Amino acid sequence: MILALLVGTAIAVAAVTGPFDDSAAPPTLTVQQKMAVTGPLVRSATECIVRAVVRNPHYGADPAVALNDLIVASMPACVTPVRAMIDAYDRYYGQGTGEAFFMGPYLDVLPQAIVEGAKNEPE
Repeated sequence: MILALLVGTAIAVAAVTGPFDDSAAPPTLTVQQKMAVTGPLVRSATECIVRAVVRNPHYGADPAVALNDLIVASMPACVTPVRAMIDAYDRYYGQGTGEAFFMGPYLDVLPQAIVEGAKNEPE
């Protein structure tokens, strides 16, 4: 269910915002250089989602509301940093890698990142 909602959200975000940069070929950079460029964007997107989830009145107060539902609900507030992260992956790793990263490895670790990040958020 979460995957379907996030796929729908990602497609809607991509359709509405479009890419920041239309360059076709990724620049020739080392893996370390690519990680140095994309790492801050991943952190920015994650921090935005953590803040949005923790500030949601249902977080922690309503056990019936799953963390995945709160993640989906946070997407409209975090569309800009998430889009920047996806576009950077497309730019530096090749077209289509941003959405693949977002829908795969990123979402796999996001719930745990939220749990850990929530410990550092002010009440």
